[in-house]
Amino acid sequence: MKILFYSTQRFEQPYLLKANFLHNDISFTETALSLDTTDESIGYDVISIFTSDDGSADVLKRLRQNGIKFIAIRAAGHDNVDLKKAVELGIRVANVPEYSPYAVAEHALALILSMNRKIILSDRQVHLHNFTISNLIGFDLHNKTIGIIGVGKIGSVLVKILHGFGCHLMGYDIQENEKLKHQYGLEYVTLTRLCSESNIISINTCLTPKTRYLVDSKLIALMQRGVMLINTGRGGCVNTADVIAGLESGQISYYGADVYENEKGIFFHDLSDKKMEDPLLKKLLDMPNVLITPHQAFATKEALSNIASTTFYNIDCWEKGKTNKHELRSKVI
Repeated sequence: MKILFYSTQRFEQPYLLKANFLHNDISFTETALSLDTTDESIGYDVISIFTSDDGSADVLKRLRQNGIKFIAIRAAGHDNVDLKKAVELGIRVANVPEYSPYAVAEHALALILSMNRKIILSDRQVHLHNFTISNLIGFDLHNKTIGIIGVGKIGSVLVKILHGFGCHLMGYDIQENEKLKHQYGLEYVTLTRLCSESNIISINTCLTPKTRYLVDSKLIALMQRGVMLINTGRGGCVNTADVIAGLESGQISYYGADVYENEKGIFFHDLSDKKMEDPLLKKLLDMPNVLITPHQAFATKEALSNIASTTFYNIDCWEKGKTNKHELRSKVI
């Protein structure tokens, strides 16, 4: 099989090369998959894409015309791929459903602690030889109520971590985990109650039609005034304009995010020599109580190794005609 990796970042290529044991004919490109770049796939059997690549119906049609039979997604999220159209066209798609829930959960905690304890501001001050602490006052996480929206693999790890801090934990998910309830005291509640009682809310859900703009002005109005909101799930789960309004009114006191609803074409790119054209992101970055990271939560050595090995597992299964447990075809209704 000939394999083309779209949107290959320099930091991931060594992990992909190390995980490849069977394939001699692989190519890497930093180019993102779009309707304008589909012709780069001519002559290949498999392409591998990332979350920022375009897997819409028109793109898939062109890929199929070019001879592409398989798409290996180097991520868990697959909302950027039209799976129904892929099935219609006979293109088989697989993802990496689990690479390191610890990486993302630990990053969520890093955002919480960094904002609470004013780490960024403190670092700036001491580098200016300002060693006062009057504007660096935070709060104990112990005994605080933390609500977790989406208690899957990542959310479950976050529950375990925050239990160690002595937090009261609430969860909102369509499926309850009995072990988390009994072992860590997680209480499953309605979304309304979670918002109204939580000091900190962490979004760890995937993006679906039901979760798109899940956090909007109506839900924000139900939250405790001064709430801390964390999003390491998907950017589209949050209506950014409504979050900004909540920050400006004081309803939200802290916002930490590793994802952004319009991050495509921005995150993973060095735009330091260009003017910020996105007004919502610019507004967020100008706010002192906002901490944005560029979709780096997954970026640990362990996670990158697992993503690479699982990606080649998916490709090897297709080549050998074996059942692929990560294939998404069976999940399409």
